Amino acid sequence: MTKPVRKAVYRRVLLKLSGEAMQGSQQYGIDTKVITSISGQIKDVLAEIPTEIAIVIGGGNIFRGIQAAAEGMDRSTADYMGMLATILNALALQDGLEKAGVVTRVMSAIEMKELAEPYIRRRAIRHLEKGRIVIFAGGTGNPYFSTDTASALRASEIGAEVILKGTKVDGVYNADPEKDKKARKFSRLGYLDVLKRGLRVMDNSAITLCMDNNLPIIVFNLNKYGNIRRVLSGEHVGTVIEGE
Repeated sequence: MTKPVRKAVYRRVLLKLSGEAMQGSQQYGIDTKVITSISGQIKDVLAEIPTEIAIVIGGGNIFRGIQAAAEGMDRSTADYMGMLATILNALALQDGLEKAGVVTRVMSAIEMKELAEPYIRRRAIRHLEKGRIVIFAGGTGNPYFSTDTASALRASEIGAEVILKGTKVDGVYNADPEKDKKARKFSRLGYLDVLKRGLRVMDNSAITLCMDNNLPIIVFNLNKYGNIRRVLSGEHVGTVIEGE
């Protein structure tokens, strides 16, 4: 790997990937083209910018617990099944990253010693300090909490300076841009703006946790190759959510 050539805007970041982002253009499951794209972007970043990267990944492309609960399944059981889906995605992403030559560790909030390391905060930080990508799987390990909340929690625990939320659109809008051509994109928002407007950026628990810890969120289009590098280079990409 070449020596980094750009100054890091952020020393340590947490990248939040939705399960839906993993399915690409498919209706269900994991699109290997998306895995290859994300892995390539991260490899490019590490070659140019000395930044430590942790990742939290969702499982909605495989199983969505809250939807199953709404259809009659026990909520705790459904949420645990959703956590298992995040582990499948984490292993797939680990495989893609390591094929790209990026050393990666999967840490799970649910113990699965044959597949992943148990989540231990100090061990996670040590992996990051050694230049490894750390993928946090299994959500928080508890039902009733989303992977959005897991992102805010893990980012706070490891001392990340920002959450990068990769989505299918290029920021936060006042309406669905795929349905409303007049939808207006926000350049910057405050945490309270997100809560008051009911914008579907992250759930309220995650936004509140970020607000309490003064942890900014950058929402950007993950599907545009190179956007991760642009964000970490200090370019204004997407929507920034921060304190007033």
